[in-house]
Amino acid sequence: MTLRRRQQIWYLLADLFSAELVWLLFLGFRWLVYEGKILSMETVVIPAFNFYMPLVIYPLVCLVVYYLSGYYLRPLQKPILRELWRTSASAAIISTVFFFAIVIDDQVDDYHRYFVSLAVLFGLQFVVSYIPRLSITLLSRRRGKKRVQTIHSLDEARALQAETVDEVIIDLPREAKEEEIYDYIKLLYPKSVEIAVRPRLYDILTGAARIDEVGAPPLVRITEHKMSDAGLCIKRAVDIVAALLTLVLLSPLYALLALLVALSSRGPILYRQERIGKHGLPFRILKFRTMFVDAEGETPQLSADHDPRITPVGRWMRRYRLDELPQMWNILQGDMSLVGPRPERAYFIRQIEERAPYYCLLYKVRPGLTSWGPIRVGYTDTMDKMVERLNCDIAYVENMSLALDVKILFFTVGVLVRGQGQ
Repeated sequence: MTLRRRQQIWYLLADLFSAELVWLLFLGFRWLVYEGKILSMETVVIPAFNFYMPLVIYPLVCLVVYYLSGYYLRPLQKPILRELWRTSASAAIISTVFFFAIVIDDQVDDYHRYFVSLAVLFGLQFVVSYIPRLSITLLSRRRGKKRVQTIHSLDEARALQAETVDEVIIDLPREAKEEEIYDYIKLLYPKSVEIAVRPRLYDILTGAARIDEVGAPPLVRITEHKMSDAGLCIKRAVDIVAALLTLVLLSPLYALLALLVALSSRGPILYRQERIGKHGLPFRILKFRTMFVDAEGETPQLSADHDPRITPVGRWMRRYRLDELPQMWNILQGDMSLVGPRPERAYFIRQIEERAPYYCLLYKVRPGLTSWGPIRVGYTDTMDKMVERLNCDIAYVENMSLALDVKILFFTVGVLVRGQGQ
């Protein structure tokens, strides 16, 4: 188990225990101050609600809020002030939401008690959760800093053991070509380590290099996201909810499309194909089959307009991109996202890299069901279009935001409604 994963588990367990303790202390406060009886259903302490249910719901609400705040995303070396801010903001959200959802149902005449109870719940939530969090952070700093290794050759990158390193710094000689950096990135991404590069003059002048600690040298952080930690976690939560709702609510459509594929030609209903995803790792993408069986042969081929390999039903599904609906399962599994660069096959990636060696920069994020590249370029039936789509996807990765995702989804709906999928 990596140091990063262990630290995440420690924070998670501490938050879970703290949440249970907060709710019990809050009940005790109301029992002592308002002279209720904890096990009575006709008291101000317990609303008309099962006593045991909040003991389960409250910690779950806390963990959901903490996850969406991005607290667990980068558990190593948390800045003290940022931890203080995130804990206090989360405490405010948790106490307000849960108070008005549960406690506001109490039958009381003095509304002053509401404000006192809310203030006490916030105070307990902040103090009781912040103390163990701060303790874990300080103890981790005493045990040692983030494990960093500097490499100067591709052989060092190949021999790197990911379990013993948290961050890798690529330090190339000044005479090295820029394209060489991408060879290192391709080797390091599958190891799931943080990647940084010693900057050159151009990186410093354009602001790409950053100084994270006083006295530390500036670095260009390849794996660092432009989107905030909270934004990344909210994006993933939206992916999960949207995929679940689509799979359930559109199940009749899935059944209809499966029947049409089965009747259109012999062969499997679903088509599985290996694509390259986040961190440069392969996964099996799912699609409704739109071509005749064995249409491609041994050498991968790009599809084109009026491609004879495509079945009539498949051509119709491609127009509205209905063939990609099974990828909701890929999204649910974590292989893909609703919005992100379209995943490509390794065979074509090698060809793209001959013209655009920076393709590996897409490995920073999960591939998506849709992105700016497919909307702008459409189906890529030539290598020129594939490079053009890559450039659009690179622009997306460098400008990721929840607002941009919403815009891309809006444009995607327009493409689907007009039947311009292909």
